[in-house]
Amino acid sequence: MAEAEAVQLKEEGNRHFQRQDYKAAAKSYSQALKLTKDKALLATLYRNRAACGLKTESYVQAASDASRAIDINSSDIKALYRRCQALEHLGKLAQAFKDVQCCATLEPRNQNFQETLRRLNTSIQEKLRVQFSTDSRVQKMFEILLDGNSEADKLEKAANNLIVLSREEAGAERIFQNNGVALLLQLLDTKRPELMLAAVRTLSGMCSGHRARATAILHAVRIDRICSLMAVENEELPLTVCNLLQAIIDALSGEDKREHRGKEEALVLDAKKDMKQITSHLLDMLVSKKVSGQGRDQALNLLNKNVPRKDLAIHDNSRTIYVVDNGLRKILKVVGQVPDLPSCLPLTDNTRMLASILINKLYDDLRCDPERDHFRKICEEYITGKFDPQDMDKNVIAIQTVSGILQGPFDLGNQLLGLKGVMEMMVALCGSEREADQLVAVEALIHASTKLSRATFIITNGVSLLKEIYKTTKNEKIKIRTLVTPDKTVLYSVATTLVNCTNSYDVNEVIPELVQLAKFSKQHVPEEHPKDKKDFVDMRVKRLLNAGVISVLACMVKADNAILTDQTKELLARVFLALCDNPKDRGTIVAQGGGKALIPLALEGTDVGKVKAAHALAKIAAVSNPDIAFPGERVYEVVRPLVSLLNTQRDGLQNYEALLGLTNLSERSDKLRQKIFKEKALPDIENYMFENHDQLRQAATECMCNMVVNKEVQERFLADGNDRLKLVVLLCGEDDDKVQNAAAGALAMLTAAHKKLCFKMTQVTTQWLEILQRLCLHDRLSVQHRGLVIAYNLLAADAELAKKLVESELLEILTVVGKQEPDEKRAAVVQTARECLIKCMDYGFIKPVS
Repeated sequence: MAEAEAVQLKEEGNRHFQRQDYKAAAKSYSQALKLTKDKALLATLYRNRAACGLKTESYVQAASDASRAIDINSSDIKALYRRCQALEHLGKLAQAFKDVQCCATLEPRNQNFQETLRRLNTSIQEKLRVQFSTDSRVQKMFEILLDGNSEADKLEKAANNLIVLSREEAGAERIFQNNGVALLLQLLDTKRPELMLAAVRTLSGMCSGHRARATAILHAVRIDRICSLMAVENEELPLTVCNLLQAIIDALSGEDKREHRGKEEALVLDAKKDMKQITSHLLDMLVSKKVSGQGRDQALNLLNKNVPRKDLAIHDNSRTIYVVDNGLRKILKVVGQVPDLPSCLPLTDNTRMLASILINKLYDDLRCDPERDHFRKICEEYITGKFDPQDMDKNVIAIQTVSGILQGPFDLGNQLLGLKGVMEMMVALCGSEREADQLVAVEALIHASTKLSRATFIITNGVSLLKEIYKTTKNEKIKIRTLVTPDKTVLYSVATTLVNCTNSYDVNEVIPELVQLAKFSKQHVPEEHPKDKKDFVDMRVKRLLNAGVISVLACMVKADNAILTDQTKELLARVFLALCDNPKDRGTIVAQGGGKALIPLALEGTDVGKVKAAHALAKIAAVSNPDIAFPGERVYEVVRPLVSLLNTQRDGLQNYEALLGLTNLSERSDKLRQKIFKEKALPDIENYMFENHDQLRQAATECMCNMVVNKEVQERFLADGNDRLKLVVLLCGEDDDKVQNAAAGALAMLTAAHKKLCFKMTQVTTQWLEILQRLCLHDRLSVQHRGLVIAYNLLAADAELAKKLVESELLEILTVVGKQEPDEKRAAVVQTARECLIKCMDYGFIKPVS
C-alpha cells in the first residue's frame, strides 16, 4: 500500500511540476520519499526534487538531491546534469565540469552537454586567470605597504586598492588564502595611523557576509587586540575598529544569510562562545582607565546595538541576561562618573548618556518581573554600597548613578529614590562647599522632582539651600539648575524666561506701510531691542546649552501633570525648537536627552505646542542616529508627529524637515517603514514628489527611495491605474542630480524586486530608454551606478526585453564603461557594467572576444 501511495504522490508531483507549481511538486516528492524503499523510485524522486530545487533557485538542496540519486545509480545522466547545473550556480565550476564530462561520455552526441562543457571550460580558464592575476596584485600591494621606503602616493593607492579588493567576495578570499591576515597584522604593528586604518578596513571587508572567514580572522587577530585598537585616543581608529567588530558580529549572528555546509559549517558551530567573548571584552572596556573616551563610546554603541533584542517577539533574551549578570555593575560605574573627581575615567560629552541608554534598553528587554527585580537589586546594592560617611567622593558617585538611571528607565529610577538616605543625601550635598558636589546634587534633585511626592520633600527640605547656592555660585551650570524647583508657577516662570532668552515667541510680520502710517498718526511703534538681534540670541543659546539647559528641560518635561500645565509645555516646546535651530548643536541636545523629552511635548498639550515640538523632533530626526536620539521603542512614537507636519497647512520648512526626518527613520528598519506606511504618510510623500519647490521634491523623492524597500509600498507601484512608476521614471530624467540619484535608487530597488515593474517601466513613458541611457552615462558615479543596476534588472527580467536593450545604444555604453579600469571610486560602476555584459553573453546576444 505504501509503495502504491508513493507512486501516486510521484505522479501528483509531476502534475504540479508541469503546472509550474514547483513548491507543491517538491512537497509531493518529499512525502513519497518517506513511503518507499524501492531504489529505482527513490532515485527518480530525488532526481525530480532536484529539478524543483533548480527552478526555485534552491541550489544547495538541488545539488544534495541529485547526489543522492547518483549514489543509487552512478550513471543517472539526468541527475548528473542537474547536479552540474546546481554546482555551476553555486560557483563550484570544477565539480560541475566533472559532472558534465560524465554526461558527455555517456551521450557524446548531445549538443547541450557539449555546449555546457565548452562554457564551463571557458569560465574555469577565466577564473584561473583572474585568480592568478589577483594573487600577484595582492602580493604587490603588500610589498608596497610593508616597504618602509615606499612613496606616500604609492602607499595610499596600494591601501585603497586592497580595501576595494576586500569588499569583493573573490578578492577577499584571495587575500585570505595568500596569508593576508598575517600580513595585515604586520601593517597593524607598524603603528602608522594610515596603514593601521587600511588594515582594519581591509579586515572589515573580508569579514562582511562570510561567517567562516570572520571566525578565522577573530581568532587570528584576537579580541583583546581588537579592543586595544578601539581604546586608543583617536577619533578615526576607534570608529573603524568598531565597524570591524560589527562586521564580525553580523557574520557570527547569521546576518550574512548564507547556507553553510561541510568544513565551513564546522568552523562556525562555536559562534555563541565567540559572541560571549566579544561581549565580555566590551564590558571590560567600559571600566578600564586605559580606554579613551571615544573607545568607551564605541564599546557602548556596540553593546547598545547588539545585546538587546531587535524584535521583542523573539523569546530569547539570553544576551541581555548575560550582560545584566556580568556587566550591569560596570555600566553603572560609567553612569556614575563625575568629571571633576580625580578618579574619573576618560569620557566624552556623550559617554554617560550612552550608558543611560544602554541601561534603559537592557531594562526594556527583560521579559518578566523576577528578571526586573534582579536588575533592581543589583542597582540597589551598587548604590547603597557606595554610601560612606567617611568618603564624600563615594557619596557623590552614588547620587550621580541615581541621576543617570533616572535618565534611562525612569520607573526604576523612581524606585531607587525610595532607598533610605538617597533623597537626604541629595539635599545634604547641596550644602557642600565643592562645586562638583553641588552640580551633581542639583542635577539629581531636578530629575527627582518630577514626581509630586518627591517635589514636596524638596520644597520642605531643600529650597533654602538651592536659593543660597543660586546666590553664591558663579557656575552657570549650577545656577540654571537651581531655578527648576517643583512648583507649577515657578516652572511656568522659568519656561517664560527661557522663551525670552531664546526669542522663541511668535513675531508678527512688520509691514513697512503700516509702520509709516502709525508714525504719521503719532502712535507708539515697538522697535526691536539691540539684544534681540540674531547674533545676541545665538550667543545666549550657546551659553544656555553649555550650561546644560537641555537636561533641565528634560526634567521639567517629566514633571507630573499637576505641576506641568499645557501652557508650560507649549513654552518648553518653543524653547526646544529655538535650541535645535543650529544643526551643530543637535548632537549636544541628543546627548543630554533632548530627543526623548520632545516626544511627550509633540503628543500632548496645546495645538501650537505640539506643532513646535514636532518641528524640533524633525530637526533632530533629520541629522541624528535614531537609535541614540530615540532609544528603544520610543523611535516609533516619533513617526506620528513628523507625519503631522506633512499637512499642507504647515509651512515649507516644516514640510521639508519632516521629510528629512522620515527619510532618516525609514533607512533604519522595515518596522519603521511599516509604521510610516500605517500612519498614511505615503500619499503626502507622493504629493511632495510633484512639488515645484526643488528641495521639497528632492526630500520627498529621497524618502520614497527608502520606503520602496517595504512590500506594501511596492504593492502600490504594482497596482494598475496609477502613475507612481511613471513619476519615478520621469524624475530620473530631471536636471537636479540629487533628485535623479534618489529616483534612480527607488527605480533600481523596484525593478530588482518585481519583474512586472521592469515591463511596466517600458510602458509608462516613451522616454524610458533615453532616460536610462542618460543615467548610465551620468557624471555622478552614484547616479551612474544606479542606472546600471536598473539596466541589469531589465536585462535579467526577460530575453525579449534584453534584446531590445542590446539593439539600442545601451550596449555601446555598457561596453565603454565595462572596459574602464576599476579604481576604488569606480569599482561598483565597472563591476555592474560587466555583469550586464555577462548577462548579454548568457543570452547569446554577444560573444566574448578571446
